[in-house]
Order: sequence, then structure tokens, then C-alpha cells
Amino acid sequence: MSKLRLFQTVNGCVNELAPRLAEAEADVQRLVEANMEALLGVRFLVSEYGTGPVHAGRIDSLGLDANGAPVVIEYKRGTDSGVINQGLFYLSWLVDHRAEFEHLVRDRLGATVAAQVLWSGPRLICVAGDYTRYDLHAVREHRRSIDLVRYRFFGRDLIGFETVAAATGRMTQGRRGQPAAPDRSVYGDRERIAELAAAADKILLGLGDGITKVQRKHYGAYRRLQNFASICPPQRTKVHVYLSLDPAEVDLVPGFTRNVRGLGHHGTGDLEVRLCNERDLERAQDLFRASYAAA
Repeated sequence: MSKLRLFQTVNGCVNELAPRLAEAEADVQRLVEANMEALLGVRFLVSEYGTGPVHAGRIDSLGLDANGAPVVIEYKRGTDSGVINQGLFYLSWLVDHRAEFEHLVRDRLGATVAAQVLWSGPRLICVAGDYTRYDLHAVREHRRSIDLVRYRFFGRDLIGFETVAAATGRMTQGRRGQPAAPDRSVYGDRERIAELAAAADKILLGLGDGITKVQRKHYGAYRRLQNFASICPPQRTKVHVYLSLDPAEVDLVPGFTRNVRGLGHHGTGDLEVRLCNERDLERAQDLFRASYAAA
């Protein structure tokens, strides 16, 4: 974000908008909590959650991401070398108090959602004005799932968010360029479609750095800060990929792409892409890249 220059155009002339920090940490927290799903891909649960008399702390925000993973969000107005350690302290507390968190989810989002909380990879998201190089290094040394997000305000009503570092934690199912091998015992003789799904997996993991693959029962999700794609287990003749793109902004092709907004389906995303052959996979790659860029 420090290298980003933002200009406003007026009558063919440009006026640079200088970046600035918030007046107070609470200003950032209020804005994120009011728009958490749009900004972070996380459903907001509660603000300033007390950790009891023993730990004697307050978690800035608690949420649940699109895959059902618990999320701790910590905010700092500027640069604070303690933000990661503070967040990890609260994350450890959260893991030790699963029943309490699930009760909170049940109260806010219902029993069905609470029963599907994904404890295999709870997340920490830090939102701060900036980070030190030691912060960036520390994130990659931890086994937890951590995202460092840098913010800047521009002018009177613009805010920019940038993920400057991410650790995938225990949820990673493969590394860039190393797709998970298809399970032949499940797919049986559907080898061609299984190979198509494995090729899509390789492409999605190879779109950039900091991609996490999260495996749920009915789908695998691909995430930067937010989910940008998910793949359901291959069917007999096709693979369904769901992308976090606005279907209204895509030229839909019958039999290839479909608007599934408001329709029940496994995975996350409103744009369905059906892959039946290698040609479908080839023409889907622009959509994959667009969804990744928007995440």
C-alpha cells in the first residue's frame, strides 16, 4: 500500500489523494465490523469479547469465515510489534474454549451453522496501518493461519486494503504447483473427470502466492483473504467450480456458466462454471484469474 498512488480525475486533470491513517484504532474497527463480510469475507459475530478473569483480555472482533472457520480479528491504528502475539494469545484461548464459541455462533447464526464450525484451522486476521519486516517473517514461521492486512484511507471516503503476508496454517491441502491427487477409490472409473478436477486444482493453486486450500466435507475452497473459488467432488460427466464473481458482470454461456445466486449449492460463490472437458478448463482460466484478483 505504501507504493500505491491514488488519483482523482476532474475535467481531464488529476488530483492525488494522499494516504492517511485513521484518527483512532476504533475508527478502523467500527468500519470493518460494519462491513466485515464485504471487506474480509467473514461474518461478524461480536465486538470486544471478554476472555474471562483468568486471561483478562478482550478480543477486538470475533467472526466466522465462509468455510466455517473461527476468526479472531485484531486492529491497530499504525505499526505495533505486539499485534501478532496478542492475536495468537486470543486464538489459543479460542481453541481452548470451543464450546463457548459454538454457543455464541448458535445464538447469532443458528444451530445448523454452529454444528459445522471448522476447528481444523482457526484464523487470525490483523488489520493495521503497517507492519515491520519482523512481522512479515514471524507470520511465515507460525503454524497458525494468519493474515496481515494493511489499510489506508484516501481523501474523504475511500479506503484501501492490502494483504501483505499470509500463513496458511494447517488447512493447506497442497502447495503451489502440487495438486492433490484424485482419490481413485472414490471416483472409480471416472478417471478423465477426476483428472480434469486435478488440473483445475493445480491451476487454482498456481494463480499466486498465499493461496490456502480448505477442505470441507462437500467441497474444497481456495482462499486468499477471502474465498475466490471452490470445487465440488467430480460428478460422472462434469466438475462444478464456483467463483466469487458477480454473475451480472459475466457473459453467461448456457451449459458452461450459470448464475446460482440464491440457489442452494455446496461451496461458495455465485457463479457456477461447469467443466466437462479440457476446452472448458482452458476458457475458464480467465474467470479463475478474475475471481482471484478480486479476493
